[in-house]
Amino acid sequence: MEVNVYNIKGEDTGRKVTLNESIFGIEPNDHAIYLDVKQFMANQRQGTHKSKERSEISGSTRKIGRQKGGGGARRGDMNSPVLVGGARVFGPKPRDYFFKLNKKVKTLARKSALSYKAQNNAIVVVEDFNFEAPKTKDFVAMTKNLKVSDKKLLVILPEANKNVYLSARNIEGANVQTISGLNTYRVLNAGVVVLTENSLKAIDNILI
Repeated sequence: MEVNVYNIKGEDTGRKVTLNESIFGIEPNDHAIYLDVKQFMANQRQGTHKSKERSEISGSTRKIGRQKGGGGARRGDMNSPVLVGGARVFGPKPRDYFFKLNKKVKTLARKSALSYKAQNNAIVVVEDFNFEAPKTKDFVAMTKNLKVSDKKLLVILPEANKNVYLSARNIEGANVQTISGLNTYRVLNAGVVVLTENSLKAIDNILI
């Protein structure tokens, strides 16, 4: 699949690049995507949730009623789970939600996500670029020139670029990532994926 290469002014350079069929042209695997996105979302969880168990409640341990004949549920002390202010039975405890996912599955998921974008013509290739200084208006001008300002945007760079990152930081719906930070969730969450020419070369080296 061939796509045109544009500059940041939105002008067609007259050149074309070929998207690698083994990355952008595969049959997407939805289950691999599901697993990779599930792992990404799980890793975002802090896992600091906690409720107090019976032994952790600060209260009297005196039995507050007779065992039988009271007409209600049995309860020992004020810490009983059946009372307001009492403990919680089997409540949440701090935990790590991380789970292992094989590298081949993650690679397949990223290929599948990029293939979906290619199928929907949601990939734009631009010349390698840089901003002289961090300026939000320069990034906004670029998105308008490329006619993607009204969409969620994922810009993928071959390496970290502070000026580009800071220029996009305050724009809602715009995300700048390096190749090393490329993940399935962010690709699928974007309406349009903007790739530089060097990013394409780096993707070929990483995902093949």
